[in-house]
Amino acid sequence: MTAHAAEPALDPAIAGTAPTDAIRVLQRVVFPADDDLDVVPLYVETDPDRGAALGEQADGPDQPNAVSNAALGSVQAAIRFGGGEIVPGATDPGQDASSRRSAVVLAGQRVSFGTYFSAFPASYWRRWTTIEAVTLRLTVSGDGTVILYRSTARGHSHPVRSLTIDSSTPEHFEVTLPLAQFMDGGWYWFDIAAGNSDVTLVEADWVTTTERITPGRVSIGITTYNRPEFLLDSLRALGRNTDLLEIVDTIYVIDQGTDRVEDQPDFADATKPVASRLRMISQPNLGGSGGFSRAMDETVQAGASDYVLLLDDDVVLEPEGILRAVTFADLARRPTIVGGHMFSLYDRSVLHAFGETVAKYSWWWGAAPHTRQGHDFGRRNLRHTPWLHRRVDVDYNGWWMCLIPTEAVRTLGLALPVFIKWDDAEYGLRAAKAGIPTVSMPGVAVWHVPWMDKNDALDWQAYYHLRNRLLAALLHSPYDRGGQMVADSMERQIQHLLSMQYSTAELRLLAIEDILCGPDHLHPALLTKQDELKALRAQHPDAQARTDIEQFPPVRRRKPPKRGSGPTSPKSPVSLVLRAGLGAVRQTRPIDAMSRRFPQLALPYQDAQWWSLANVDSALVSTADGTSTSWYQRDPKRFRTLMQRSATLHAKLLRDWPALRQTYRGAAVEFTSPQHWRRTFGSTPE
Repeated sequence: MTAHAAEPALDPAIAGTAPTDAIRVLQRVVFPADDDLDVVPLYVETDPDRGAALGEQADGPDQPNAVSNAALGSVQAAIRFGGGEIVPGATDPGQDASSRRSAVVLAGQRVSFGTYFSAFPASYWRRWTTIEAVTLRLTVSGDGTVILYRSTARGHSHPVRSLTIDSSTPEHFEVTLPLAQFMDGGWYWFDIAAGNSDVTLVEADWVTTTERITPGRVSIGITTYNRPEFLLDSLRALGRNTDLLEIVDTIYVIDQGTDRVEDQPDFADATKPVASRLRMISQPNLGGSGGFSRAMDETVQAGASDYVLLLDDDVVLEPEGILRAVTFADLARRPTIVGGHMFSLYDRSVLHAFGETVAKYSWWWGAAPHTRQGHDFGRRNLRHTPWLHRRVDVDYNGWWMCLIPTEAVRTLGLALPVFIKWDDAEYGLRAAKAGIPTVSMPGVAVWHVPWMDKNDALDWQAYYHLRNRLLAALLHSPYDRGGQMVADSMERQIQHLLSMQYSTAELRLLAIEDILCGPDHLHPALLTKQDELKALRAQHPDAQARTDIEQFPPVRRRKPPKRGSGPTSPKSPVSLVLRAGLGAVRQTRPIDAMSRRFPQLALPYQDAQWWSLANVDSALVSTADGTSTSWYQRDPKRFRTLMQRSATLHAKLLRDWPALRQTYRGAAVEFTSPQHWRRTFGSTPE
C-alpha cells in the first residue's frame, strides 16, 4: 500500500492509527438503504461524466428525471452493495458492515464518491466549525487505486492524492487533508478504480481530531396530522439505526389528527425498537407551529437534550443525516441551527431545496442566491454542477428537518403562534438577530413532497400565507413600512380578482384585517380560525371543486378567440400595465349569460394565469395536484366590492405600519414565550 503525494503543499498521508481518544467521526460513507435505484447517484456515481455536456441552464424543476434504464444497468455492472467483509473492530456497534457501509467495485470499473451523501462539504466545516483538517479513513482490499479529489468554490476540481490497493485482505488507509483553502466553497471526495480484480470497500468515513468527543444528546419532535403510515415508517427508520438511537433521549410525536397513530394495528410492532424513547402527545390541531412548539417546549423542560430535531410527518428519512447534523452542531463555533435539504419524494434524485433566504425589500422567501431549485443528480452529478460547490449561506431552514440547540430555544422562545407558514422562516430571522446562525448542511436531507405539486396560496391557506408574511415583516423588515411588501400584496390582490379567485382575495383581506387588530388575536385563532376560513371560502364558486371534470357542462363560447389564439404573457412592464388595465375595464361589462350555463375555457393549473382568465367570464381550472377542478365565474359586483375593500385596507396597512411594527415587536417576547404557549396547550386536554 502506498500513499502518493500529488501536491507537495498538502500534509503527508498518515499511516497507522491516530489516537482514538481524540478522533470524532464527522461523516460516514453509506450506500442506499433500499432497492430504489433512482437514489443511487446520491450515494455513488458510476458515470463520472454524467452531465458534463449539459449547459449551465439545463438545471431546473421542469427537467425530467433522466436516470435511464441503461444508466441503472451501468450501476449494477459497476458496483455491488453490501459485499464487503465484516472486519472485527471495523464497524460501529450494531452496524452491519454488509448492509450500508460496504460495497464491491467490480474489476475494470471506476466509481466516484463525489456525490451528495458521500463527498465531504469542506467549506461548511471550514466556515462554521472549529476543525482545521479532516482525515479520510478507508478500509479496502483488492487490486486498484483510490484517487482523492478536491474542488474550489467555482466548481473546478483536481486530484490531490492517490492510494494503491494491492492486497487480498482488508487494509487500512488514513489521509489527513487541510481545510484552510475552503472558506468560500469546495468539497473533498474520492474515486475507486478497480484493476484486474474487484475492489472491496469495507468502510470509509471522514474524521477529525477534536476535544469534543462525546456526541450531544438530541430529542426528536415530529408533528403529525392524519398521516399515521408516514409517521410509523419514520419511526421504523429511526429504530433500525442503533447508532442514532444511542444519542436520542426522547422521540416526541405530537399527534394533532383524528386518525390517531396509536390506533393503527401495526403501531406496537412498528414502535417496538423505539418504545423506551417514544412519547406520544395528543392535542387538537394547533398547526405546525403548535406541534413544533410543543416538541421544543417538552425538550427544554425535560432538560436532558442538547438539541431538538424538528421533522415533518410526511418525509422519508436518511438517518445518517441526523448523526451528521448533531456532529456539526457539536463542533460549531457558536450555537448553530443545522437544517437539512429537501429532496423530492416523487423524483428521488431531485434536490428541491438547497438553501433559502428572505428577500428583505420585497419580503418574499425563495431559493438562496446562486442556487437553483429542482436540481436532478440523475442528470448532472456533483462534479459537473459548479453552483453546488459554492458555499451557500441561508436565512432559515424549513422545518421538514431542522436541528435547533436547546440553548437557542431558551434564548429565543418558541415559534410564532401562526398555525402554518412562515414560522420556520421567522425563527431563523429571530435567531440571526440573536447571533445564532442557520446552516443548511449538504449531506443532511429528507425526501418530502415538493412545493411545485401544490399551490396552497389559493385555498384556505392563502390567509396564513399573507397574514404570517405580514407578521414576520412587521417583526423583522429593516425597511420603513415594509419596503415593497404592501405594494406587492396589492398587486397580487388585483391578480386574484382579475382571475375570478374571489375566495382567495377575500381570505387575504381577512388576513390584513386581523393584522390591523393587533397581536392579541394570534393565540386564540390557533383553534378557531381554520374552520372560519373554510366556511368563508365555501361561499365562492372558485372554491367548489369536483374530482370529475365531466360533472361540469362542456366548454362553449359565443365567439371564438381573436385570431384563433388566446392571450400570451405580457412581454414588458408597459404591456403588463396595459393588460391589467384592460382586464379591469372588462370587469365593468355585463356578463355573457351563456357563460353561466357553459364554461368558456378549460385550463390546466399551470396555464391559469391572470392575463388568460381576465379575458373570459367563466373557466374550468384544475388544481395544482391534479385531483380536482373548479368553475371560476366572473362577478362584477363582487369584483367592485372586493377591489374597494382591497384599496382601503392596503392604504390603512401602509399608513399604520410604524405603529403596528412597534406593537408587534413589543409583544413578540410574550406571544412566543413558553408560558403563553403552555396556556394554549393547557386549554386543550392531552
